[in-house]
Amino acid sequence: MSPKHVVFKKVSRDKSVAVYMAKRDFVDHCDFVDPVDGVVVIDPQQLRGRKVYVMLSCTFRYGRQDMDVMGVAFRRDLFLVTRQVYPELQDKDKLTHTKIQQKLLRKMGDNAFPFFFEFQDNLPCSVALQPGPSDMGKKCAVEFEVKAFCGENQDEKLDKQSSVRLSIRKIQFSPDDSNVVPVAETTFEFLMSEKPLHVKLSLPKEIFYHGEPIPVSIEITNSSSRNIKDISVSVEQVTNVVLYSNDKYVKSVAKEETNDCVPAGTSLKKDYTLHPLLANNKERRGIALDGRLKHEDTNLASSSIVKQEVLKEVQGILVSYKVVVRMIASAEVSLELPFRLMHPKPEPGTHLHESDDMVFEEFKRAYLKGVVYGDDDESPTEA
Repeated sequence: MSPKHVVFKKVSRDKSVAVYMAKRDFVDHCDFVDPVDGVVVIDPQQLRGRKVYVMLSCTFRYGRQDMDVMGVAFRRDLFLVTRQVYPELQDKDKLTHTKIQQKLLRKMGDNAFPFFFEFQDNLPCSVALQPGPSDMGKKCAVEFEVKAFCGENQDEKLDKQSSVRLSIRKIQFSPDDSNVVPVAETTFEFLMSEKPLHVKLSLPKEIFYHGEPIPVSIEITNSSSRNIKDISVSVEQVTNVVLYSNDKYVKSVAKEETNDCVPAGTSLKKDYTLHPLLANNKERRGIALDGRLKHEDTNLASSSIVKQEVLKEVQGILVSYKVVVRMIASAEVSLELPFRLMHPKPEPGTHLHESDDMVFEEFKRAYLKGVVYGDDDESPTEA
């Protein structure tokens, strides 16, 4: 039995234009990014002499209530490129880069036209801040979208009946295994105490995968005259909204609070296990998530990898993680250790062969619970 390859499709309301794409996730491999390609199928009778364009955009939105101006939230296009696909400006062969495009063009006939885009090297990955239960219609996110539309020219007002909008994701997988073993240690001096408190915090590796438990080792040598109590260990997600306001959100996404204590003149060596999962942080406002596309849960945002020579400001939203240990020694003392939380590299996919079947699936926009997109289910805002 021939393998089946899913092809996602979306048709405009007036049936004038349809878009077919073989995937919705496009991977940033650090040294290159998967190109965005697909096929547009037109109905010449419905077009009535209009041209057809395809646009790829990366948009930063910051929809906090107090930043709205007459109902319009702050928005900036980080990347925007538009190509005319009909009437053709180039031969189809020059715009056909993948086997799935070739097979779609043969299947769809003369009214099918390919499109192909390459990402700029400095664009961020898809990420969104989770809204609170009361944040109706408000959003802070970096989003990617493919849009096909009809018009006399590419700048005229968009006719929603003759357009298709598809949300896609730009994602990043973990780099090759790092040999770094993260360790942090420090010494605390106290008044009226001749000797110090020494704390050491370590992890077995630098990169953890989503869903993987995080073992944390703590060594406390309390040579001071203070009694140490109320030890807690947490994973904190640090989100910097760097493009617009430089807001910083620090959220604990996994925490273990203990009754462990270290009396003066004693020591403690203990391992703790933390589970940073979105399932334990549902509806918490300000938690950063990987962009989602399906009507299902996503995961906590992956750690941002900023390439050399790329300004952090154009990344929109930067996400990092750290383990923090806190304890009370008359006052609170703490020690933190950064690490990365990412997706593992998947196994290489299978290649499309001539005999393989294609299965078409409707391309539906994902939603975040509590966010209202309006009457256009393909995009939260107008073009």
